[in-house]
Amino acid sequence: GLDDWYRKYAGKEMKDVKFCLAFIHAPSSFHSRTKKIVVPDDIKGMKIRPADATIANFVTLLGGTNVQSSAPEVRDIIERGVADAVTFPWGSLVLFGIDKVTKFQMDAPLYVTTFVLVMNKDKYNEMSDRQKKAIDDNCNTEAAGRIGEPWGKFEDAGLDKVKAEPGQEVYSLTPEQTALWKKAAEPLVKTWSDSVRKTGTDPDAALSELRASLAKYNALAP
Repeated sequence: GLDDWYRKYAGKEMKDVKFCLAFIHAPSSFHSRTKKIVVPDDIKGMKIRPADATIANFVTLLGGTNVQSSAPEVRDIIERGVADAVTFPWGSLVLFGIDKVTKFQMDAPLYVTTFVLVMNKDKYNEMSDRQKKAIDDNCNTEAAGRIGEPWGKFEDAGLDKVKAEPGQEVYSLTPEQTALWKKAAEPLVKTWSDSVRKTGTDPDAALSELRASLAKYNALAP
C-alpha cells in the first residue's frame, strides 16, 4: 500500500537517486524499563530512544528527551539508564535482547517506520539495458510486498514470545487512552502537511490517496 501510493511522489522528492521500493515494518509502540506508559502525559521527563524523526518530534512534543543510538546499542543504553524506553517492533525487541532490560510493553499500533530502498542514479544509468531490467524487475510494488510481508510477520511473532516471558507486563490501551494518543499526535500531522505543501503537493489529497491505497491492500488500521 505504501509503495503503491508513494511511487508517484518519489520522482519529485527523491529525484537525486533511483527509487526502488518502499515498505513498512509492523505497527509498534513503547517498551519501557522504568514505568508503564499508558497516556501521552507519561512521556514527560522520560528519556526515549525514538524509531525515527517523527517519533523524536513526538517525544519532544510530549516533554520527553530523545536519546539517539543504533538498534544494536539500545539494550546497552537502557540497561545503563541512559534511556528509559524505546519505540520498537516486537520481533526486533527480542532479536536485539531489549526484552531482557524492559518490563512494561505497550501492545498498541502507535506508529510504523517507513523504509525506502534507493540506489545511485549515476550507477543505474551506466548499466546495460539487461542490467537495468534486472533491477527494475525487483523495484516495484510486488517486490515491496515480498520484503515487507515476511518482515512484518517476523515482527508480529515477537509479541507472543514476549508475553511468554516471566516478569513482563504486556498491556493494551483502552479506546479512551488510544484517543488521547491520536489527539496528541495531531500536531505531527500538521507539521507533515506544512512541509508537503512547501513542495507543491496538496497534503490533504496525498493523505486521502494513501488511505485509499491502504484500503486497497487491506492494510488500514481498525
